[in-house]
Amino acid sequence: MTYDVAVLPGDGIGPEITRAAVAVLQRAAELSGFSVRAADCPIGGAAIDQFGCPLPDDTVSACKDSAAVLLGAVGGPRWDNLPGDLRPEKGLLSIRGALGLYANLRPATVYPALRSASPLRDEILGDGIDIMVVRELTGGIYFGRRGRCEKDGEMVAFDTEEYSAHEIRRILKVAFELARGRGGRLCSVDKANVLESSRLWREIANEMAREYPDVRLTHMYVDNCAMQLVRKPNQFDTIVTGNMFGDILSDEASQITGSIGMLPSASLGEGSLGLYEPIHGSAPDIAGKDLANPIGSILSAALMLRHSLGHPDAANAVESAVRRALDGGLRTADIASAGGEVVGTARMAKSILSALQ
Repeated sequence: MTYDVAVLPGDGIGPEITRAAVAVLQRAAELSGFSVRAADCPIGGAAIDQFGCPLPDDTVSACKDSAAVLLGAVGGPRWDNLPGDLRPEKGLLSIRGALGLYANLRPATVYPALRSASPLRDEILGDGIDIMVVRELTGGIYFGRRGRCEKDGEMVAFDTEEYSAHEIRRILKVAFELARGRGGRLCSVDKANVLESSRLWREIANEMAREYPDVRLTHMYVDNCAMQLVRKPNQFDTIVTGNMFGDILSDEASQITGSIGMLPSASLGEGSLGLYEPIHGSAPDIAGKDLANPIGSILSAALMLRHSLGHPDAANAVESAVRRALDGGLRTADIASAGGEVVGTARMAKSILSALQ
């Protein structure tokens, strides 16, 4: 069987890390008895330079015709002064909407070999950290009504936080199901002491909890959650929250692991088609210098194997290969310890490929 995968390298380090991830993805597929056919498509600044828009129609069509989508990163200072609708980030938001992807899964795991890379003390890390952040992706303040107006003689800007009941229910369903298959604990994060949208969110979460008696639901305000993630992170198993809160908290969780370069993500909708990307940015300052950490992109490919292509054994093989490479002592600059060997993007990818043998 052959699966078509649309690859959206994007900007900055995107082409380097997606190239590494595709190599690992195709090798894992080969070892498991199937194949992956990858085709590059433009998005972000690269698409703006070539076509004048951050998401060409042909890219959307190619993604819809594929089994899954692998994305690198978008953005960079050269496009910062463009209008909002023409910025590279608009392409990322638009492709999620075009594919109907509303659930973003962001696992944060501290690998035993990288405990020293975490900024947290060893006693805080305890027996280890394995957190799944489930972020709502297509609603909330990023997609609410916005604008500017004049008030009392000065310019005022506004952005509106909006959530419908069906948007809340569908993301909570994803989170409850994931928590059921993990540690059976779900923490719903909101700001219900201030925001009406959070009060609706909490009401629906409590209603749905009756359908999942095997999952222990708790609630936490977002400011407290931000504090607890660095104070006692292993109290969390699965976290579910809205778009903006999830954006912030998942980046914080990534730093607990030692580097944002380590973390993958999966954006899912109703069907099997998903978009997979590391959670880091385009890092234009190191682009093309063989310095980027490809592990977040490679682990995103593992999530693709599991959630879209339906090959969990191949996904496990990729994740095990990453652990073996790290256990072997290789480190990119972002996760290196003093005196340790530092390698580049290509060598780290090659080491993970070798560990797949």
